[in-house]
Amino acid sequence: MFFTFNCYAKEITILYTGDTHAMLYPCHCPFEPDGGISRRATLIKELKKANPDALVLDSGSFFAGGLHDPESQNAQLDMQRTLVNLKAMEMMHYDAAAIGNDEFNFGRELLELRAAGIKVPFISCNIDLQKIAPFVIKDISGTRIGIIGVTATSLSQKAGNLKFIDPKTAVKKAVEELKKKNTDIIILLSGLEEDDDLELIKDMPEINIIISGNSNIHKERLTKLGPGLLLRPDWQGRRLGKASFVINDHKIISYKTEDPRLSDKINDDPDMAGILPRCFSDANCQKEGFIASCQNPGDITSRCQFTKPAKIELVIVIPKECRVCNVEPIVNYLKSRFPGLEVSNLYYPSPAADKLINATGAKALPIYLLGKEAEKENGFNEQLRKIVDEKDNFYMLKPAYSGVSYILGKKAIKGKLDLFISLFGKNAGEILEASRALNPSVHFLAIEKDGAFQSVKGKPESEEYLRSVCVKKYYPARFFDYISCRAKSIESTWWEDCAVGMDSAKITACAKGKEGAELLRDNLSLNKERDIIFGPTYLVDNIEMFLVEGVPTKEDLRKLINR
Repeated sequence: MFFTFNCYAKEITILYTGDTHAMLYPCHCPFEPDGGISRRATLIKELKKANPDALVLDSGSFFAGGLHDPESQNAQLDMQRTLVNLKAMEMMHYDAAAIGNDEFNFGRELLELRAAGIKVPFISCNIDLQKIAPFVIKDISGTRIGIIGVTATSLSQKAGNLKFIDPKTAVKKAVEELKKKNTDIIILLSGLEEDDDLELIKDMPEINIIISGNSNIHKERLTKLGPGLLLRPDWQGRRLGKASFVINDHKIISYKTEDPRLSDKINDDPDMAGILPRCFSDANCQKEGFIASCQNPGDITSRCQFTKPAKIELVIVIPKECRVCNVEPIVNYLKSRFPGLEVSNLYYPSPAADKLINATGAKALPIYLLGKEAEKENGFNEQLRKIVDEKDNFYMLKPAYSGVSYILGKKAIKGKLDLFISLFGKNAGEILEASRALNPSVHFLAIEKDGAFQSVKGKPESEEYLRSVCVKKYYPARFFDYISCRAKSIESTWWEDCAVGMDSAKITACAKGKEGAELLRDNLSLNKERDIIFGPTYLVDNIEMFLVEGVPTKEDLRKLINR
């Protein structure tokens, strides 16, 4: 909601994208398959009907190719996709586009050529190329808005050793020039890292808005820092950024932002049909239950061809009762390779499930058994062969790939909880605190080889585990406090700061001697028995096992374990 403003205030609207990587079509996402230039063009037209003076901006990385473009195929098709995207941006009447991380993907010469042949102004204040200005000025109902572009200097080698000016110096100079030209509002389209963006806002209060060229779909869309605002566009243009600002006395006095989805509820723009090929790859052709292929990819005459797939049997053996078994990711992966996949479940214990368990020698569930007919299909490639074991009538996915959720042949111990964790791992301190109330047995992630303990972080990690097991023996009531403290300050060598009220000499003597080695060996015995080398991993009731991502809450863990 806007604040109250007087009759001299003006409202400015910005429509923005960034980090699109020339994504022409909606994404292939299982949820919210949004995006695409046709839907974007429709939405921009609708929004500009209500506000004809709205600015349309892009903060960079609108060329195809590069490490962050999942649609990249080869130089020829990537270039063709880029040309289509540039034409689309021209038709959508972009007011400015900054040179970002991907605009040198095809070399400096092609960028200069495209900059000269397109009506969209390419801008960057810290590179010296023809037809690329440091900034543009737009006049909206008497309000002068300066729009600066800035490019990351890490691109210099990809740019043919083009000389880059220090970004902060170049931005400062551009800001000073814009102020001399009596601009009211300054917008920076930035290809820098976010820390650099935040520093620019802090050091140059004249910058009112920064639109980032390095978006992250997991971050908030807007950050306010003092008088300045940092806007983050949606990756691949799956949503359109929209920000409206009320300006009074050359200052932003209120604002609101939104990022409407480019969903299938938005009609395709008919003008885009004249420039948009039907497909660039098979992935652009999708029809449930069919194998799709793209004919003449990237050409305006391209078309999708659909054929009925062969039926492939997948049998999954899964426990009747399992709190943590989730077969959906594996099934979806196999369906992407074999569209004719027919899935059936066998529940353990049952005679049919027991028969397959005995035939495969499986020690854990779920097990995934793929019919031998799959080997005749294109989806059965070398990559898939590496993750399956051949049996008499089927292929079984290796547990190391498919995951293990339920241990066979082990006695259930109701209420028992084991946690396998590295104190050097991300969020280890928070995970330990979330688990504390459930009183888990903690096992460290290390192995013993040739009489020595080895860990991912080397000797410092192994030595910490030797100390920790000694703390557990001599100060069991303080063990959890100690490992939580160490996990939160693991980079510090001052472990004694966490050993409050303990005899550090006694712990050191234990850790350096045979006693510590025996204690750690015992701590790692369950890891070895269960083949656990990654974490954080929980083992519930001695039979159900699951990995976690991020930091679970105490409530979530308790609900899962008590389910």
